[in-house]
Amino acid sequence: MRHQCSLARFLASAAVTAILAAGLGGCQTMSDITGSITAKAEPSPDADPRRAVEVYGERYRANPKDADAALAYGQALRATGQRSQAAAVLEQATIAHPGNKALLAGYGRALADNGNFQQAFDVLARAHSPENPDWRLLSVQGTALDQLGRHEEARRYYAGALKISPEQPSVLSNLGMSYVLSKDLPKAEEALRRAYDSPGADAKVRQNLGLVVGLQGRFAEAEAIVKADLPADEAAANVAYLKQMLSRKDNPRTGARPTPMASLSRPD
Repeated sequence: MRHQCSLARFLASAAVTAILAAGLGGCQTMSDITGSITAKAEPSPDADPRRAVEVYGERYRANPKDADAALAYGQALRATGQRSQAAAVLEQATIAHPGNKALLAGYGRALADNGNFQQAFDVLARAHSPENPDWRLLSVQGTALDQLGRHEEARRYYAGALKISPEQPSVLSNLGMSYVLSKDLPKAEEALRRAYDSPGADAKVRQNLGLVVGLQGRFAEAEAIVKADLPADEAAANVAYLKQMLSRKDNPRTGARPTPMASLSRPD
């Protein structure tokens, strides 16, 4: 019991980072904004986030009022961890284009990245409407509410997202992490198993599920989950990850940033 309670305290703390990573996994890729590869088949800057910052930064500085350039630059900044800068760029873009829902969505996600959860929730509410809801944005709004401790309300947003996109693994993963935050591990496991069984689930969902199973004391089963059907090197890495996370239970405030437990595909 002491082992599980100690681990629960750590995992709830780690989930603050993890759930946000899960929620933001649905953000738009820059290739969707910038179009296909040029006629000369030049490599896309999106393959190298730092290169993307340079390329899109130049385009943005050449014309700060270009909505597409601002969005691409903001996403490139997000991809390289420059969260405050991304939020600042996208804030200015939404001021210049107040009705642009793609910019509002990007700005809301950048605010969530930056820990401004209430503001992120409010901005994202303007990025879609009850008449035309976006399941991706509903899911991110849910993660913002979870960060604010409003778990029951967050789950209503996940339920709304799942009505639009049934069994969507990114939403189910967020739902599972929501239950982790409120210490309801059986429900967390149920949601994560659904995510794990869904087509398109990222490998990190496997790690989430293994951690929640391990949290409940079923360590052999957790190890089997994180290494099942994987090449030997990936299986070994997953087992090492699981052991590392579980070993931190006695010292959850080491100062090291928790490894995000969910990082799902980017469907749009």
